[in-house]
Amino acid sequence: VQLQASGGGLVQAGGSLRLSCAASGRTFSSYTMSWFRQAPGKEREFVGAITSSGSATRYADSVKGRFTISRDDGKGTVHLQMDSLKPEDTAVYYCAAAPGLRLQYVPRITYYNSWGQGTQVTVSS
Repeated sequence: VQLQASGGGLVQAGGSLRLSCAASGRTFSSYTMSWFRQAPGKEREFVGAITSSGSATRYADSVKGRFTISRDDGKGTVHLQMDSLKPEDTAVYYCAAAPGLRLQYVPRITYYNSWGQGTQVTVSS
């Protein structure tokens, strides 16, 4: 599956952004979809994931309660709604896909075989 991320931008602290990831390929519905982010000088880190069925999600502690992942298999898209943004959320955000990956493994980067190109999110204080 090929992925295309979009929706990044500049926002003030406390604001919101909605990222989208468009997927091509007829097997999208069988993929666990995740978001990662990478700030300058830091390693890529897990943000959140949604299972292939859409029935379960998992989030990093740093974004829990502020970010929400959803998916629309009919349109082949996954979204990351980001609310109450903080300056420390500034990073390049990447969507990633892994076929049937269980939630216990979603933070592990090596399990993903498809990545989007990244979209920049900048939160000003």
